[in-house]
Amino acid sequence: MINLAVLISGNGSNLQAILDAVDSGDLPGARVALVVSNRKDAYGMQRAFQHGAPVVYFPKLPYTNAGRPRADYDADLARIVQSFDVEWVVQAGWMHIFTDAFIRAFPNRIVNLHPALPGTFPGARGIADAFDAYRRGEIDHTGVMVHLVPDEAVDAGPVVAQEVVPILPDDTLESLETRIHAVEHRLLVSALRQLLG
Repeated sequence: MINLAVLISGNGSNLQAILDAVDSGDLPGARVALVVSNRKDAYGMQRAFQHGAPVVYFPKLPYTNAGRPRADYDADLARIVQSFDVEWVVQAGWMHIFTDAFIRAFPNRIVNLHPALPGTFPGARGIADAFDAYRRGEIDHTGVMVHLVPDEAVDAGPVVAQEVVPILPDDTLESLETRIHAVEHRLLVSALRQLLG
């Protein structure tokens, strides 16, 4: 079995896509060995509970409040994840940028999903920034990418898979988000299948 840790901060729809793919055999030999959330109200934790996957809630706020550096949080989280014999870490809507203190624990084994094409719209507002650029007439499409996380660069790293998502004339931000999320679910599973194969 290949043990995955899936890191989430919100709804967990990409986590659900992974859980469904494991159950259906679309990710042969893979198992979600751990789900980590850094937000207490993340619905993705309920998805993990319903699937019977181990869940760890690990907030950053106690570190921030104590004046401890981000690297301390990352090092402690790395130890937790390692204790579950995890081989691959999947950032699926994880809203935290890792320092080297976490990255070096899983060299070339961290996968990130980002709702934009390589080199465009990094950060948490990727979809909204693309939609704003579309309304300014600068672009007519955006996309989704899955990439490895070799260092502390934001939404960069070797690309595993990418797919263009056209922005339609009647799109709203919400309709664009819906279509991008549908691509995310499919592309993430496909990229993981390629990496784990």
